[in-house]
Amino acid sequence: MTDTHLLIAGETLSGDGRDTADVLDPATGEAIGQVTHATTGDLDRALEAAARGFKAWRGTGADQRAAILTKAAALIRERANEIGAAITREQGKPIKEAVGETIYCAMLLEFYAGECKRIYGRTLVRPAGSRVEVQYHPVGPVAGFAAWNFPALNVMRKIGGALAAGCSTIVKPSEETPSAGLALVQALVDAGVPGDAAQCVFGVPDEVSRHLLGSPVIRKVTFTGSTAVGKHLARLAADDLKIATMELGGHAPVLVFADSDIDKALDTMVANKYRNAGQVCVSPTRFLVEEPVFEKFRDGFVERAKAVTVGNGMDKDTAMGPMASARGLERMESLIGDAKSHGANLLFGGERIGNQGFFHQPTVLSEVSQEAEIMNEEPFGPVAILNPMAGEDAMIEEANRLPYGLAAYAWTSDPARRRRLAAEVEAGMLAIDTGGVSAVDAPFGGVKWSGYGSEDGREGVMACMVPKAIHEG
Repeated sequence: MTDTHLLIAGETLSGDGRDTADVLDPATGEAIGQVTHATTGDLDRALEAAARGFKAWRGTGADQRAAILTKAAALIRERANEIGAAITREQGKPIKEAVGETIYCAMLLEFYAGECKRIYGRTLVRPAGSRVEVQYHPVGPVAGFAAWNFPALNVMRKIGGALAAGCSTIVKPSEETPSAGLALVQALVDAGVPGDAAQCVFGVPDEVSRHLLGSPVIRKVTFTGSTAVGKHLARLAADDLKIATMELGGHAPVLVFADSDIDKALDTMVANKYRNAGQVCVSPTRFLVEEPVFEKFRDGFVERAKAVTVGNGMDKDTAMGPMASARGLERMESLIGDAKSHGANLLFGGERIGNQGFFHQPTVLSEVSQEAEIMNEEPFGPVAILNPMAGEDAMIEEANRLPYGLAAYAWTSDPARRRRLAAEVEAGMLAIDTGGVSAVDAPFGGVKWSGYGSEDGREGVMACMVPKAIHEG
């Protein structure tokens, strides 16, 4: 990578005494570049530009906005291999996944381009001579804060819907994985989004968030990250009654019933579990397996976990890359050690791999006590928990026990049970007999401590708009 700059009001900014921070390659632990931190003056300039950009961009016709976003999506597709390589170098995931993530950003932007023309109001029935019209207007400049685990997609979710709605944006990708987010914003500007309407900054996260959210220019904040940080940003937003979308942590349960196709469930969910080394907010984590099939599921899971190829994400044969940072390894050591101290069985893995980079074994634990920390706090790593369960009622109770509710998964061939699960499992997204919980045209978001508001789908655009009722006599 080359050193990463700021993109403010259409201008690239770096140097001039600005602070910088190293960006590490998680496969080696070595620095591969630096990211520039914005000064207070830079952030003020970005806010001034966002105010200007909102006036200009909201006045751009829907057809023109759609054409520009479609062109940006085409540029992202053209640059997908380059952006994907940057993701792998900075975050560690296999190159195939990184390029796929980038293509998904283009798909999402293409969908949002269409939504520019589908922002519908309505007219309410009134007596002759009077009417009530409901219109939707862009909320205003949006500040987005994106996590490191999906360096491109998290950024696109922050800005794509906002731009489709007619809002201007300032996004702060993670300083640990800066290049992909910056590349997406650059593609938008190259396609014709005004530089004042699509900006990218970096810096000390708390300092940047406090400065941007302390300004009356920003009317909405959108964030992907931990529940603790989400609560902090929500409090900052509340001081000025800013609208917020929070996509926070999860601890996804997987309910596996005796009537399911066990081999299909294993093939799907083991791959899903170790995708991105488990560093996925919707990663399946607590496998709640009906007792009659527990041994078969347990043995099949371990067999497949042992077959996962761990290595440098740039290697085409790698199925699981390194964790993104040393703190991830430390977290795994602590959680696995605590689980074992509470009587958990370590069936496979549990150790760091080598002493270069941040590699960790795919890990499987079973019969894990509810007292163990890993049963109550999101592990965010390559560790699966397998517990036998007595039946449906107990499985649903355990699935809903925690304050998290982002994604959940279930495997059953019973149509009536599917309907019950859809009604009773507390999650923003439920996948039944599949590993997928996201699509460009479907809302993505959680409930309880997993946040509020939605990204993706029509909901991702409407979350950046406010209704206005016009009463005419």
